[in-house]
Amino acid sequence: MPITSSLGLQPYSGSLSKKQRIFFLNRVTFGASNAYLNQISSLNLTSIVDLVLNEKTLNDTPINNYQNISPDPNIPYGSSWVNDQFIQTIDVLRFRSFGGWLGNRLIDQELSIQEKMTLFLHNLLPLQSTVVQDSRKLFQNYKLLFDNAFGNYKELVLKVSKNPAMLVYLNGRLNNKNSPDENYARELLELFTVGKGKDSKFTEDDVKAASKVLTGYQLTADGLGYVFNPNRHDTNKKIFSAFFNNTEIQGKTGAQGEDEVSELMDMLFNQKETARHFCRKLYKFFVYYEIDSTIENQVIIPLADYFIAQNYNMKAVLKKLLLSEHFWDIENYGAMIKSPLDFVIGVLRNVEMSRPPSNNFEQRYAIDYDFMTHAGLLGQSYYEPPAVSGWDAYHQFPLFHETWINTTSANNRSKISTFYLAGYKKSGFDVKIDVIKLTNTFSNPSDPNILAEDAVLFFHTLPITNELKTKLVSILKFNQAQDYYWTNAWNDHINNPNDASKKKIVTDLLTLFYKYIFDLAEFQLI
Repeated sequence: MPITSSLGLQPYSGSLSKKQRIFFLNRVTFGASNAYLNQISSLNLTSIVDLVLNEKTLNDTPINNYQNISPDPNIPYGSSWVNDQFIQTIDVLRFRSFGGWLGNRLIDQELSIQEKMTLFLHNLLPLQSTVVQDSRKLFQNYKLLFDNAFGNYKELVLKVSKNPAMLVYLNGRLNNKNSPDENYARELLELFTVGKGKDSKFTEDDVKAASKVLTGYQLTADGLGYVFNPNRHDTNKKIFSAFFNNTEIQGKTGAQGEDEVSELMDMLFNQKETARHFCRKLYKFFVYYEIDSTIENQVIIPLADYFIAQNYNMKAVLKKLLLSEHFWDIENYGAMIKSPLDFVIGVLRNVEMSRPPSNNFEQRYAIDYDFMTHAGLLGQSYYEPPAVSGWDAYHQFPLFHETWINTTSANNRSKISTFYLAGYKKSGFDVKIDVIKLTNTFSNPSDPNILAEDAVLFFHTLPITNELKTKLVSILKFNQAQDYYWTNAWNDHINNPNDASKKKIVTDLLTLFYKYIFDLAEFQLI
């Protein structure tokens, strides 16, 4: 059933429960961790929102972790390749390096919405690695989105229009006055700015005119920058429709031809539909997948007006949304299915999975890349959305988030959690959830009733039922009648940590306990 919240953007004034804090962390990061939950446990809402909106700096880059697989002629082991020349024979290894580095960033993300916002922007302004085919450009694009995640959306769209990866992906580098290519111009209007909503009335002639404004861009010789070539630019006047107030962009010659793109951005961002389209996308990503007329009028339109008033500053509009009564409406709790990245990275962050030391590049990158491929197996490969419109779950009516779950993906989600609980070896490292360490993070592990309540509170958005609590306690008690079966087993292990048999009893019961939790439908919700 779609939610029916009628709350608007008035600031939420209630106190925050532990459940609400967990809900917040799951929505704004890739999964709550006990460390970050403890960090915000005594903060009020304004302080928490300010904390997650504290801008972070991208101070590391992917490195050569593949030297033992295929020697890099230019870059030594442990050094960055992102500014090196393109080498086709080893780019597949650099792509895995980029994926491992990115996985590491998501798993070890700081307490900030910036990583989640970067994924939002990647879905809104997407690229496909199989089209770009240059890992240097992918890193460069990621850095652009991350660095501008709290900045001005208008300025970001202008930068993306000239970004080397985007110039390749949507043919901008091929767009010239003799053969205008409408590919990027069409997506700029349909997907990146005014959108395709009922009040977006741009025409085919608008797309053609925009494509002519965008002529003249080429890649630099090294492929990592752009140049504007006046000889390839259409210098004729570009005339737009009544939807854009019959705007005319005068053709310019020489280097001034590039100024036309800034005028195009002014025109697009003077149209209210651009702000509304962005806010609808933001809402569907962070709050709920469906927007009815009440939400449109109570949330989207006033949020878009605020966005315009704040000169398209994304940090400002995020803060407005995250502080609102609407965001904190109980109707939103558990209202969306976790994306594959939320599921995989969330599990790893929930359990604080042990991984190789960060300076063991070969092991660490290989394992973190492995985790990213697990999300891909479930339908969400970073830098490989299915289309220029991004992942279906964020826009495709009527299923939206339900597209994440089908017979195959549900089965694979169960297999992945089993994989992490049972453990496996990768690059010589044992990848496995330490169920005893995890259980020690809860308030009273020796009491099966309290442990069941604590675990469900942490892992599930929805509250525990008596039936679920009874089932979980029975697993811990090994179906024995008395609670002390688990209490004795746990205390025996704690008092004799080196006794392998006592440890095995507790480990086996906890593995079944967490597996049951991970397989419940409620665990798939966020």
